Amino acid sequence: MRILMIEDDSAITRVLERGLRALSHQTVIAETGEDGVALAEDETVDLVLLDLSLPGLNGHQVLERIRARRPRLPVLMLTARDDLKNKVQALHAGADDYLTKPFAFEELLARIHAVTRRLDQPEASQIKMGGLRLDLLAQRAWRGNALIELSKREFALLEYFMRHPRQLLTRQQILFAVWDYDFDPESNIVDVYVRYLRNKLDAPGEPSLILTVRGAGYRFEPPAG
Repeated sequence: MRILMIEDDSAITRVLERGLRALSHQTVIAETGEDGVALAEDETVDLVLLDLSLPGLNGHQVLERIRARRPRLPVLMLTARDDLKNKVQALHAGADDYLTKPFAFEELLARIHAVTRRLDQPEASQIKMGGLRLDLLAQRAWRGNALIELSKREFALLEYFMRHPRQLLTRQQILFAVWDYDFDPESNIVDVYVRYLRNKLDAPGEPSLILTVRGAGYRFEPPAG
């Protein structure tokens, strides 16, 4: 994920940048509201961490301009102001969430996960890709006409792969998206569940739908049909 931090406190940006990069996220930093608005127009930016007190345009003004240009871009406000008026104003202006400084990095990750998960929710109740189909309401999966019995976690992992077809996904990205922030990044749990999915999804004699990219992660190749 590419995260834009609009924050003029370099000490905060250094800490956040180090933590986010450790989870394989890319970061971009803007120290003024004007620069933040310009950088937010880049379609490669997936999420914005926005400080309320900024030189030039303040956080509310920056949020207004971002919403005018990219209404669905997730924006998480970070500020030392914990009064109700500022929180309500930010949320009414279109902020997806509001976090008061100081905060724990783990809470920030949880809130990032929550706002990006809400954005990922489709208007339809199904995802179809080749001969593979997911019913998101019933939590059921089919390949062709064959029902595939999946656990809740297997279903979540397959859903994540199907939302990001043909993309290289690192183990850290998958952990963050499917298991949230509270799982040991050194765990082999991703590899274990990928093996479970392969055993249930792959057709005998055909290449696996989930390819291992050595030293990097996995790539999901949708089935034909």
